Amino acid sequence: MTSHTSDLQDPTTEHHAEPAHRQPTRRPPSPWSRATGSRALPAAAPVLLMAVVALTDLLTPDWLHVSPVMAAVPVLAAALLPCRATAALGCAAIVITALLQWDAGSYGHPDAGVTLGSLFVVGLTSLAACSLRQRRERQLSRVRSVAETAQRALMHPLPLRIGSLALSGVYLPAESEAHIGGDFYEALPTPYGTRLVIGDVRGKGLEAVGASATLLGAFRELAHQEPSLTKVAERLDERARRHIAALDGTPEGGRTGGPGTAALFAERFATALLVEFPPGETVARIVYCGHPEPYVVHSGEVRPYEPDQPGAPLGLGDLLAVPPVARTVPFVPGDRLVLYTDGFIEARDRSGRFHDLTAHLRAHAGRPLEAMVAALRRDLLHHVRGDLGDDAALVALEWLP
Repeated sequence: MTSHTSDLQDPTTEHHAEPAHRQPTRRPPSPWSRATGSRALPAAAPVLLMAVVALTDLLTPDWLHVSPVMAAVPVLAAALLPCRATAALGCAAIVITALLQWDAGSYGHPDAGVTLGSLFVVGLTSLAACSLRQRRERQLSRVRSVAETAQRALMHPLPLRIGSLALSGVYLPAESEAHIGGDFYEALPTPYGTRLVIGDVRGKGLEAVGASATLLGAFRELAHQEPSLTKVAERLDERARRHIAALDGTPEGGRTGGPGTAALFAERFATALLVEFPPGETVARIVYCGHPEPYVVHSGEVRPYEPDQPGAPLGLGDLLAVPPVARTVPFVPGDRLVLYTDGFIEARDRSGRFHDLTAHLRAHAGRPLEAMVAALRRDLLHHVRGDLGDDAALVALEWLP
C-alpha cells in the first residue's frame, strides 16, 4: 500500500461462496485444440506469413528473392504454437523455399544452399526455444495452482450470507499474475454477533503474506473468544508486535535501541477495521486501527462513518499509546456498509488523479449488492487502465429487510 499502509505485507480475484457439488470430469484440451480455439488468429499467423512470402516471391522479378524471409515462420511458430506444429511449419518452410528456388532456376546454386541451410538451423533453434517456452508455461501453471491453493487457505471465500446480512467482496492484487498479497478480510458468525475484519499490511511479497496469515489466524480465534471488540483489537495488536519481533530477531516486546529501531516501527505495521453486528440490535460497532473509514448507504444517501477517536495501526499500539475505541453507529434493515483498503482510494490514473470511490459508490448505490460491488471493481480497473499500483480489497454488507 502507500500512505496509510503498504512493509508487514487480472488477471483479479473475487471471493464468494462456492457451490459444493462436484464438477464433471473433462478431458484437458490438446495443444492443437488450444491453438485453434481461443488463440486461433495468432496461431494462423505463421501460416499466413508463409503464404504471403511464397506469393510475393512468385510475383516479384527473378532478380528479387524474398524467400529468405521464410526463416521468420518457425520463429513465429515457436512463440505461438506447440513443438509439433513448430517442427511441421519449419519443415514446410524449407520445402516451399526449395520449390521457389527450383521455379526460379536457382536451386542447387551455392547461395540457395546457404539459404536452405540457414532455414534448417533457424528451424532447429526455434524448436528448442518452443520446447523451453512450453516447459516454462507448465511451470507457471503449477505455480499459479499453488498460489490459488495458498490464497484459499489464507483468505477464505466470503459467505454470501450470515444470518440477515448479505455479503459480497472483491480482492484485486497489484501484481496481475499474483493471487495473494497484503490485503485481507474475514467475516465470521460468533456468539457475540457477526464480526468482520478488513486490513492492509504495509509492504509486499512473502513477508506481507505471512503477516496477513498471522493476523487472519489470530482474528479467527479471538473473534470467538473475546466478548469485547476492543479487546480483540488489543490482542491483534499484541500479535502483530510479536510477529514483528520474530521477524527482526528481537526479544518479544523488546526494544533494541539500535539504529534500526525507528525504521522497524515506522515501516512495519498493518491498518485494520473491525466491525461487529450485535444480535438483536440495530447498530454496528466499529473499531478503527489506522484504517480508512467505511461508508454507509442509508436510504440512497452515502456518507462516511468517521472515527471519534482514531486508533493506532496494528503493531504500533504500544508505541503510540492510543487504546482502541469502539464507535457505535446506527445500522438498520436496508442499510449497507462498505469497507475497503486504500487501494480503492489511492489508485491514480495516468494523469495522477485519485480514484473517487465516494462518487462511484453514489452512482451505483441503487444496484443490487453484488452488482454494486462488480461495478465498483470495474470502475477501479477502468480508472487505472488495469495497472494497479497497490492491492485493493472491498467488502460490502447489506442488512436484508
